[in-house]
Order: sequence, then structure tokens, then C-alpha cells
Amino acid sequence: MSDTPLTKDQVEALLLRGPFHQWLGLTVVSVGEGAIELKATWRPEWVVNAERGYTHGGILATLVDLTADWALVSKTGRGVPTVDLRVDYHRAAMQGDLTCRGTVVKFGGQISVAEARILDAEGRLLASGRGVYMTAPAK
Repeated sequence: MSDTPLTKDQVEALLLRGPFHQWLGLTVVSVGEGAIELKATWRPEWVVNAERGYTHGGILATLVDLTADWALVSKTGRGVPTVDLRVDYHRAAMQGDLTCRGTVVKFGGQISVAEARILDAEGRLLASGRGVYMTAPAK
């Protein structure tokens, strides 16, 4: 577990080790005790319906999962494996960058729970969800 809080830049460096996270265009806006805010830069490859131009739900689910996961970084110092995930869709995500906010609900020595909200540029809720994560110490 992390004894010293990681800075925003340190968290971003860890997060962006993953090529998929790089592809998502993620940046860390802020990191706090049990909380994180990320920005995801919109990509045309996210579009599932060319006529309507909205983002595929899998992208939103991905953002819920990784945001909730990385909300735990203030406690773990690292990303952690997902055990279970629930996602609710509230409205179609149209073209534009997304704000992703995650918070820890319950931190445990083996299993933890965190939730996330994905918002559009106007602050409208697009998707939300809750994940269960394996937070046992890395071996």
C-alpha cells in the first residue's frame, strides 16, 4: 500500500504506461484521498453510429471501470484488477471530451469498492457505475 500520496503527475505517468489508456487520450486533472478526476479526449473511432455520431457504450463502460479503479490509487499506489463491474447509461455521449470522476466507496485489505461518473462538456451525466476491485497487496 502507498504510504506517501502520489502527485497528479506521478499518477498520470503510471496510468499512461498502458497503450490503451494512451489511445483513450487520458489526462489526470486531479487526485485526492480516495478520489480522481480524469479527462478523456474524444476520438472519431469511438463513434458507433455514423448517422447519429454517438459514442459506443463500451467506451463509456471502459471509462467507468478505469476511473473507479484509479480512484483507489491514493490507497494502493497502483491500478488494481477488476472483480465485478456495474454500468448504467443515462444519455448518449455525442462528440466531445469527457470528464470522468471516481471515488472510493469502501477500501478493504483484499477487496474494495469504488464508483465513477462520466460527464459531457456541459456537465451532463452520461454513464455511472460501481466496481469491485482486488486491492490485496501486490506480490
